[in-house]
Amino acid sequence: MVVDQGMTAASQGSGEVNGLATPVMIRLMEEAAVKAVAAEITPELTTVGTRLEITHVAPTPVGMKVEARATLLEVEGRVLVFAVSAEDEAGVIGKGTHQRAIVRRQGFAERTEGRWAEAAVRPAGGSDK
Repeated sequence: MVVDQGMTAASQGSGEVNGLATPVMIRLMEEAAVKAVAAEITPELTTVGTRLEITHVAPTPVGMKVEARATLLEVEGRVLVFAVSAEDEAGVIGKGTHQRAIVRRQGFAERTEGRWAEAAVRPAGGSDK
């Protein structure tokens, strides 16, 4: 993908510079991880991100191409651990690890909707602690 103005830290609200925003780089890494295992995941299942340990080591200007990669390192039950990286035309811009959990689509959707019920029983102000 080619970095455009809408992908910059200034546009994304994650900083004031006109280089590729860290959240956008991370999204590319997550997309790469999803694609890396897509053929192995059955239709009733999906994966959700659960952990990221990422460093953003170099800036990428508007107009430069960026590509992310993900390699499955290990499987721990339903948890998938990936090595992820992103490179622009000049070299590595980010790297780290990413974990995703395998979940049932329907169960996850139900759990997500259930959060409305949990929110409704909390006192004003959010926390019940």
